Amino acid sequence: MDGTLLVRLLGYRGALLTGDPLVHDRWRWLKKRLPVTRNGEKLIDIGCGSGAFTIAAALRGYDAVGLSWDHRNQEVASSRAALLRCDRARFPIQDIRRLDAALEHRRAYDVAICLENIEHVIDDRKLMRDIYAVLRPGGMLLLTTPNYFYRAITPSDDGPFATVENGDHVRRGYTSAMLRELCRDANFSVIELGSCSGFFAQKIAWAMRKARPHVLGWVATFPLRILQILADGPIRRLTGWPDFSICLVASKPRFAAEVAAEP
Repeated sequence: MDGTLLVRLLGYRGALLTGDPLVHDRWRWLKKRLPVTRNGEKLIDIGCGSGAFTIAAALRGYDAVGLSWDHRNQEVASSRAALLRCDRARFPIQDIRRLDAALEHRRAYDVAICLENIEHVIDDRKLMRDIYAVLRPGGMLLLTTPNYFYRAITPSDDGPFATVENGDHVRRGYTSAMLRELCRDANFSVIELGSCSGFFAQKIAWAMRKARPHVLGWVATFPLRILQILADGPIRRLTGWPDFSICLVASKPRFAAEVAAEP
């Protein structure tokens, strides 16, 4: 589905509805932990894709910066922000694997979001330390990534996973213990570990991936998205069906020393 067309029709929500239903689930999880503000807190989106979450955060009052190495994605994100007259969002080019080299970001942000990106980065330990470094003392990290114990939506979700950083997943995902380990290493304090994207979200995503052309799958499955909102929670509780993503809220202690990334 043409994301820009949906943005014209539905505003920023159009960008969130363009992809599979897992994207919208991430936003529903995120916005509950991203209060509307009039204080102009600074937010950084680590690996922003086409900017949907960055723009949505900016429209909630944050001065938002979305980072990506992909020039085309950044152009799309900038054009959508302009279309929505969202002057609080900007999209510089930046490889998040080299975030430590961009000194203008150091200790500059109150909130960092990193949604479904860390599983693409081989040196996840360095990335977490770099995110810690861009936050001000007391800053918050909101992160989602595939749940190691997910049930594959399509066979590719079971691997093989990439051994080089080519844009694909380099690992299956994370357990809560793995995320706690990364947080401990970077000096983050874990506030919350949860999950999102349950049974119906996954089955709708499966149907969309199988459909040709893609727009046909999007149109055919769109009415079913109400099921993911209303029924995924009860199914999780009744059957134990695992959510596809694990979700983390962590904070940088207000009085903690900096942790430098290892060379």
